[in-house]
Amino acid sequence: MEQDDFLIMKIQSVRKITLGPHVNLFEISYQDTKGQHRSWRIASRRDEPKCANGRFDLPDAVVIVPYHIDTKKLVIIREFRVPLGHYQYGFPAGLVDPGETIEETTARELYEETGLSINRIMRISPPIYSSSGLTDESISLVYVECQGKPSRHANASSEEIHTLLVSPRNAAELCGQKDLKFDAKTWLVLSEYARTGNIF
Repeated sequence: MEQDDFLIMKIQSVRKITLGPHVNLFEISYQDTKGQHRSWRIASRRDEPKCANGRFDLPDAVVIVPYHIDTKKLVIIREFRVPLGHYQYGFPAGLVDPGETIEETTARELYEETGLSINRIMRISPPIYSSSGLTDESISLVYVECQGKPSRHANASSEEIHTLLVSPRNAAELCGQKDLKFDAKTWLVLSEYARTGNIF
């Protein structure tokens, strides 16, 4: 049975509101369950949002879950995030550049943000969505084994990133601190790592 067989609500039109280089706002007109016309504003990294072009097959970005094989610890980062005006605990991540594969983006972003290199890719998720009430942005979670010494030398001037190697005990301590700001995906992986010692 096709997923679309159950669609009652339908997209009717899409209007681009802004003209930015990396993200834009769109007004989506749609029909609700009673046939009424409604609108919703979303952000998208594409020139045309996915609800209009149907291109759900490729992620916009990768989020990397790195396990450091020499220290046997999970790698997370503490990064200044402008929308928060503060530091957030998360995983290395970045946009997939045109023409790049997920694997190429993963290797590039891990090195740029942490100075570490991939030893082995263990698992790649399909495109997944973390805030679909606001944006159609999708990411692939990429689980990797990595090696090397953490370094900030490849960070851009717009980035302030500190690499942390955490044990399950460290993960439990971090997850227990209510005043820290976490990326949602990172908190979920960290809490499971704290409980089981495994990253998936």
